[in-house]
Amino acid sequence: MAGTILTVVVLVLVVVGAVWLIRQRAATRERELEDAKSEARRWVERLGGQVLNLIGTDEASKQALADAAERYNAAGSQLDQAKTTAQARHVTETAYEGLYYVRAARTAMGIDPGPDLPPLPGQQRAGSVTEDRDVDVEGHSYSASPEASERNRHYYPGGMVAGRPVPRGWYSEPWWRPALVAGAWGIGSALLFSSLFSGMSGVAYADGFADGAAQGDMGGDGGFDGGDPGAGDPGGDFGGGDLGGDFGGGDFGGGGFGDF
Repeated sequence: MAGTILTVVVLVLVVVGAVWLIRQRAATRERELEDAKSEARRWVERLGGQVLNLIGTDEASKQALADAAERYNAAGSQLDQAKTTAQARHVTETAYEGLYYVRAARTAMGIDPGPDLPPLPGQQRAGSVTEDRDVDVEGHSYSASPEASERNRHYYPGGMVAGRPVPRGWYSEPWWRPALVAGAWGIGSALLFSSLFSGMSGVAYADGFADGAAQGDMGGDGGFDGGDPGAGDPGGDFGGGDLGGDFGGGDFGGGGFGDF
């Protein structure tokens, strides 16, 4: 009899302990989520203050601020949908990226860019454009520069796009956006990368395309796996601003999350 009572007591204690542990873990996850959302909200509000109070004075700064506003809208939408700590941290990264565009706009306008920002994923590896470069790829002209200009008015803060590092700098057009939306580079991208960045110090492609290619598989024609992301050959005309910043079903624009 005593043994039966002891067994019941032990089982009750085990059940109570399991319930307590489950509740503690749930409470911990909830606190972590709220902390991550609070941090994300702080950065989103900081980005919003910059976007709402700055007005571009030239085409480069106007474009950079438009890109910053796009990230602000996306981050706000993502924050509303955030259900996990990882998603909340992704919101923070979106806000960081928007603030990099703000810094670029401020620099283009000749004003103090403000305090340094936390690095973006892959930004350090991607490096920065360190010299003016103007190339023709399959009949289409592209240029890159460390400084904004009337021609190079599309800024990218640097980082990984569809598995490849795109250096921080100013470009004649946002040729990386189709890969950002589709998640894969199109045929001919290897030629564009090597033409723009081969031999340039400070970028991931200083030794030609080999450094970037070493991290992933490439098709036999030199293009990236994944096929045509919709833009087709990078030699095609992006129309400068025709992409309009619409990231479709990507992280931006639609405000959705990737897989976590």
